Amino acid sequence: MDQRADSNIILIGFSTTGKSEVGQEVARRLGWRFVDTDEEIVRSAAKSIPEIFEQDGEESFRILERESLIYACKHPNTVIAAGGGATLRPENQCLMREKGMVVCLEAKAETILKRLQQDIELHGPLRPLLNVAEPLERIRLLNESRQPYYAVADWTIHTDNLTPPEVSQEVIRGWYYWRRNRSADEPATPMVFTTSRNYPILIEWGLLDRAGEEISRAGVTGNLYLVSDDIVFPLHGARLEASLRRSGFNVFSFVVPSGEPTKTLSNAISIYEWLVKNHAEREDTIVALGGGMVGDLAGFVASTFLRGLSLVQIPTTLVAMADASIGGKTAVNLPQAKNLIGSFYQPHLVIADVSTLVTLPLREQVSGWAETIKHSLILNADLFEFLERNTTALLNLDTELTVLALKRSADIKAQIVSEDEREQQGRRTLLNYGHTIAHGLEAAMGYEYFLHGEAVAIGMTGAARLSHELGILSAREVQRQEELLKRFGLPISCSGVNLADILRAMRLDKKSRGGVVHWVLLQRIGHAVIRGDIPQETILEILTPLALPLE
Repeated sequence: MDQRADSNIILIGFSTTGKSEVGQEVARRLGWRFVDTDEEIVRSAAKSIPEIFEQDGEESFRILERESLIYACKHPNTVIAAGGGATLRPENQCLMREKGMVVCLEAKAETILKRLQQDIELHGPLRPLLNVAEPLERIRLLNESRQPYYAVADWTIHTDNLTPPEVSQEVIRGWYYWRRNRSADEPATPMVFTTSRNYPILIEWGLLDRAGEEISRAGVTGNLYLVSDDIVFPLHGARLEASLRRSGFNVFSFVVPSGEPTKTLSNAISIYEWLVKNHAEREDTIVALGGGMVGDLAGFVASTFLRGLSLVQIPTTLVAMADASIGGKTAVNLPQAKNLIGSFYQPHLVIADVSTLVTLPLREQVSGWAETIKHSLILNADLFEFLERNTTALLNLDTELTVLALKRSADIKAQIVSEDEREQQGRRTLLNYGHTIAHGLEAAMGYEYFLHGEAVAIGMTGAARLSHELGILSAREVQRQEELLKRFGLPISCSGVNLADILRAMRLDKKSRGGVVHWVLLQRIGHAVIRGDIPQETILEILTPLALPLE
């Protein structure tokens, strides 16, 4: 296992690749400290870098450069913009790799020349790289000579066609991958990085008693307005309220009826009226305690009341811990279909106390594993194999294995959300594997017959069979999926559902474009694709054995 610290990001690269501007933006998004080593050198020497070279020589500058790098690396949670030549010395390379993730910002020689010329126009004076007969060739040769030193980088970004905010997002994405992959056996705390907010997903056993501390540590202030349902609140409400009050928060609580039918505009209005009655203000926070329904409803209220209150998600079901509480999707239902009215609104924090799962009815526990299985199918074959090996222990809520499975599952969701917050690039759509059929089933039965995970399991069965019918997934992998679903006690078919009702709801699915449903399908376990060219007759062939039509 790599033993390096994971609390620093060190930016290296040629002049004008954007280390300072990007570093400041990355630090701002992460809430970290920023250090530019060149600025530290100028501050400590009380003279400019050209003056240091001219008066004291290059060796003196390299010594100062080394000292500034050591100083910057001493502090955790620091983004460091290293000087262009900092990687030339092996001792600096070793220090960088020891103290964090190294990111190289690259650009073509033509891009560098253009940026240098623009820099002169804005700031002057003439840069030394341009004070030669053939500046482009000089830049090309110098940049090529440094490539072996830039190989120290863990992540490389070509900045030619990217804006500084886009480069910053790529740096954060790289840090996320690097940090996530450092230890497959003991994954770090899953993190979501988006342009609107970055936040951790805390998953531990017994975490509810520390919820107040964690919320305070996240910088949440003001009063807390706790929303829960009439099943969860009697089980966990008093314990959570006590934790919040121990940390100095004023707490108000509102309890709604349990179940998906509660997720309506009328119930959202009831919560709005309660907030008004209790004088909720912009600096206050909504805390959602419960499963996916509570998280969706409370999140929708948080996103719309006073144009947005802070939100903390405290999921108490497997579905919510692995999926629904992560990523900022909030919504209420209409009679015609699920989640038609909603918003993307990221929480400040997700706190998942795995011990709350022991109070779930067995059917709820079983249903919850569907989302974790889904995550493994679309993006992580290793997790799928982990679920195959440990099914019995997970169904028994083995403390260590359940926490590990949920961390891995949440990490997959966080990764996709970080790459595609609002389903604009298609990446996040992969999370809807099985959901096209599932949402149709739920709507057709008035959201009262199926638990969400049960509907997703049936939907995934249909999506896998459709993938096989289209020739992109092997029969063996369809079988493996169905066997795992059945081992977890999840359904792969149902009866007594009107196919016409399912198809009608599917046409209202949020993944539809121009009346065409875009399906998430599998090419193999761990790799999903999106298709929109599915003939209606093929869909009917797959749906018929899954949901037997009414007589």
